[in-house]
Amino acid sequence: MTLQFSKPVKASLLITGASALLTGCMGAGGGVPSAGTPITQQEASQGAEYHPQLVAEFGGPMTGPAATYVEGVGKNIAVQSGLGNARESFTVTFLDSSVNNAFAVPGGYVYVTRQLATLMNNEAELAGVLGHEVGHVAARHSQRRQQRAQRNSILGVLGAVVGAVVGGDVGSLLQQGSRYTQLLTLKFSRDQELEADNLGIEYLNKAGYDPRAMGTVLASLAAQNSLDARIQGRGDARPPVWASTHPDPGQRVQRALQVAGNPGGVTNRDTFLSRIDGVIYGDNPRQGVIEGREFIHPDLRLKFAAPGGFYMLNGTRAVSINGQSGQAQFTLAPFDGNLDTYVRSVFQKLGGEQQTLSPSEIRRTTVNGIPAAYGTARVNNQSGQVDVVVFAYEFANDRAYHFMAITKAGGSSVFSPMFQSVQRISSQEAGAVIPRRLDLVTAGRGDTVQSLSNRMAYSDAKVERFRVLNGLSSSDRIIAGQKYKIVIRSN
Repeated sequence: MTLQFSKPVKASLLITGASALLTGCMGAGGGVPSAGTPITQQEASQGAEYHPQLVAEFGGPMTGPAATYVEGVGKNIAVQSGLGNARESFTVTFLDSSVNNAFAVPGGYVYVTRQLATLMNNEAELAGVLGHEVGHVAARHSQRRQQRAQRNSILGVLGAVVGAVVGGDVGSLLQQGSRYTQLLTLKFSRDQELEADNLGIEYLNKAGYDPRAMGTVLASLAAQNSLDARIQGRGDARPPVWASTHPDPGQRVQRALQVAGNPGGVTNRDTFLSRIDGVIYGDNPRQGVIEGREFIHPDLRLKFAAPGGFYMLNGTRAVSINGQSGQAQFTLAPFDGNLDTYVRSVFQKLGGEQQTLSPSEIRRTTVNGIPAAYGTARVNNQSGQVDVVVFAYEFANDRAYHFMAITKAGGSSVFSPMFQSVQRISSQEAGAVIPRRLDLVTAGRGDTVQSLSNRMAYSDAKVERFRVLNGLSSSDRIIAGQKYKIVIRSN
């Protein structure tokens, strides 16, 4: 989470830009160009409008040799699509985000996060993911999703997202702050996803890559999803980011491998690994870090702890806290020095234009020496009632932060320990937050999975993390002289 206040995202962007994420591919529909038709000026203008907002939403662009390399691979695979002068027509951005994500928007704008790139093990896998995204652009899938989404209200979509947590339709309660990322959960159809897989495999073949890379990267993603679910204490492997906006990659692995056929072509494994060596892995301290149940932000000098049984995700503008009994976000808003006004303004924005949302009362308190205020509003929905809580903290005369929490009526106490855990941190504690980075090592003759896993900068699941990171099954062994990825602490 950063300090910037993002500009409001236009409703058209919420539906259209968000709809182009990597997921499933539908057959041809009326009113849109066919795959391979050159990018139109209208599409290019549309993508140019979305681009800066998307980049800001996902942590900003990476720079340096790794970013240049990713851009080059993306443009080379885009050429295979036949979309006119594709190398110049496509804009490929390497995003500074700790979520496994890749997506595209009309006009040839393609994105992949550093976290997803660190999960890959060769250049062919990177080209496969980017080729899949180019396939979505070539097949105009986002335009078809826009046509479908325009038949549904934005509020209905938001209500469905929140309803998955608290049950029913609560309207626009999460519009402020999180509405854009929530709408990214709109799915492509299964047919669209499979079409994009097919196009990605086709582009891999044309570019001379091993087409089986599409299947292997999906397998790594499925393994990462499962590991994340176990580490976070979730009951299933459904993540809230890349794979949740896409059909279960585990179901697509075998199909992708079957479509690809026999191995052939290059993977450029060593080249790829050398290019991503040293890339930040996980949270960037500039946006705060999640360590177990704690969120620590060294620049903002604060930390808090999620309740037991909940897991956190760190975004550019907010930290989300998710569990079976509720959902919350920690973020910030403009502050004029009056906490009561601040809390009421957050409620007002949550309600939006469609409904009036205000707390029954605002109470003042102090949390670990920090002035605080909070209020609760009860809202009727289709399956009952929910409680919405805003709990705000004054960190300076011009700076405040707050939680927005939603639970079933009477259940907001589940977040009380979290509300009371917010505290300032010292400069020494802030300075102790050191990022994790990818480190490339060459296995020696005596190295094993266990010996290399012991070097991972984690206190838990070291072997499992190492195997998933390197695409190794439970039966794979270390090969002396081969390069492997580990995660270390390094400034």
